[in-house]
This record gives sequence, structure tokens and C-alpha cells, in this order.
Amino acid sequence: MAEDEDILEELEAAEATGGKNSMGMIIGIIVGLLVLGGGGYYAYINFFQEMPAEEKPAEGEETEEAAPVEEDVNLGIMFPLDPFVVNLAGSEGKRFLKVTISLELSTPEVHVELKENIQKITDSILVLLSSKAFEDVYSVQGKFKLKDEITTRVNRFLVVGHVKDAYFTEFIIQ
Repeated sequence: MAEDEDILEELEAAEATGGKNSMGMIIGIIVGLLVLGGGGYYAYINFFQEMPAEEKPAEGEETEEAAPVEEDVNLGIMFPLDPFVVNLAGSEGKRFLKVTISLELSTPEVHVELKENIQKITDSILVLLSSKAFEDVYSVQGKFKLKDEITTRVNRFLVVGHVKDAYFTEFIIQ
């Protein structure tokens, strides 16, 4: 009988400590959920919520930002050319250059003149590009020199106006 009482006391002690462990676990889970919920709320407020739109001034009110932005009047009319793909000189067909160029025109009338002479201009640029070696075009200085040469060649065919500058919109050396 004494043994039965000892076993009974051990079971009661185990139930008492087991109840404390399960109660602590429940409190830990609740605290963890509250921390995660608070972190989620913080992330939503700071990262996912849209910024409020700026209030627009009422009619008649002026602000510093209400002044219209002036466009650059020096920017001319652009005339994009088709891409050029040429073998570079001295590469024995192993290196090629792909270039897309946009020309800045001095006046709108030059656009018509360029269209009339587009075959001559394309041929002239192709001959120029294919005469260049890799060493001539890979450096920044080489690219600026090439832009100047293209501008000069195109201007030979123009009478009404001129090309202000040439811009590379694509420049690939393989």
C-alpha cells in the first residue's frame, strides 16, 4: 500500500509540473503571436502602404513648385538612322561593330533633305565605319572622333541646313 501511495504522489507532482509547463507554453505562443503581429503591422505601415498624394493648392493660390518647367530650346530635331553592322578593318572578319545613330538637325527642313539623300549618307557612314579598326573605336576618345567624322560626312550632302551632332544610341563591338 505504501507503494501505491508513493506512485499516487508522483503522479500528482507530475500533473502539477505538467500543468505549469503547458501554461508557460501557451503564454509563450501568445507573446510570440503578438510580436509577429506587431512586426507585420510595422512593416505594412512603413513599406506597403501607399504614400498620401500631395495636396494641390486651391485655385488662385500659388506655390513655389507651380512654376512651369522650361524645356531646353537648344535641343534640335532628331533623325534616327537604321542600325549599321560592319566588320572592323584588320580583324579578318572576326570583329564587328553594330552602331545605331541619331542625328541632331539644325532646322526641320534638313529632315526632308536627309530623306532625299539617305542612300548616299548611309553609304558614306558604312564606308567610314568599315575603315575603322578596333583600336580606333574602343576608347572614349575614339568614339568622340567617330561622332565628329560622321557629322562631317553627313553635312557634305546637305545644302539647306546642317547636322549639329551625332549621338550613338547603340554601340556594340564584338
